[in-house]
Amino acid sequence: MDILLSSFGGIALLFVLATVLGSFFTVQTAEVAVITRFGRYLRVAQAGLNWKVPYIDKVDGRLSLRVNQMSLTMETKTKDNVFVTIPISVQTRVRPEKAFEAYYALSDPEAQIKAYVEQVVLGHVPGMMLDDVFASQSSIAAAVKHELDVDMAAFGYEIVNVLVTDIIPDPKVKAAMNDINAAQRSQVAANARGEAEKILVVKKAEAEAESKALQGQGIANQRRAIIEGLRGSIEDFQKTLGDASAKEVMQLVLVTQYFDTLKSIGEQDKTNTLFVSHAPGSVQSFSEQILQAITAAKTLEK
Repeated sequence: MDILLSSFGGIALLFVLATVLGSFFTVQTAEVAVITRFGRYLRVAQAGLNWKVPYIDKVDGRLSLRVNQMSLTMETKTKDNVFVTIPISVQTRVRPEKAFEAYYALSDPEAQIKAYVEQVVLGHVPGMMLDDVFASQSSIAAAVKHELDVDMAAFGYEIVNVLVTDIIPDPKVKAAMNDINAAQRSQVAANARGEAEKILVVKKAEAEAESKALQGQGIANQRRAIIEGLRGSIEDFQKTLGDASAKEVMQLVLVTQYFDTLKSIGEQDKTNTLFVSHAPGSVQSFSEQILQAITAAKTLEK
């Protein structure tokens, strides 16, 4: 009898212990627990140590309050008949005050959100050109977020952010776009090179014209100095010789300069020598040409 009572007492103690331990449960931070009683929703338990009626109440499930990111891929066609793939990241979290709706309203929240995203994307992208789609990533994301905020609020979900991470056209279209861009840049580069070459040619021509002008001025000054020197020599010879004519004096000056030149050439080493006719007739011809030049210069001065 004592053994039977002892066994019964042990069972009762275990039952009480199990009942007490089964009455308490914990909920992690950033999490809520859904409590049901006989299968019927009762309440939402917050983070920390919680109590429930043992054997009657049950922790039916738990919901995370952390931000959850879903990566979706949408495929659609633009207005200019280009098929594009649009990766979209949707960041959601459960509203703590609407944990009941978030737990019971949707059987597959991710599929529901994907359907809403497809609806918004198919409503915007087909009416846009491909270039506009690339330029409107932020507006597409804003439109998706606006629609999801309105539609998913009733189901207990908050849309934290929507990111359109890329626009991926067909590989052939992408290659064609790169070729067009490369051709345009090559055209711009060719125009720039042409303008640069044009500037160089113009500047070179201007420099050459200025150089020739200065060279012409130098030659004119040189010839003027030679004429002035010859004029002075003729006047000196006429004062010394008395009745000598200008022509005779010029021939004498030229003969003197001619022999001085030959002497100068002979005295220098490694000199390129030019042999010219040195007959008296040639000297007389040179003198006549110089006299004509002096006469022409005097005419111009008058």
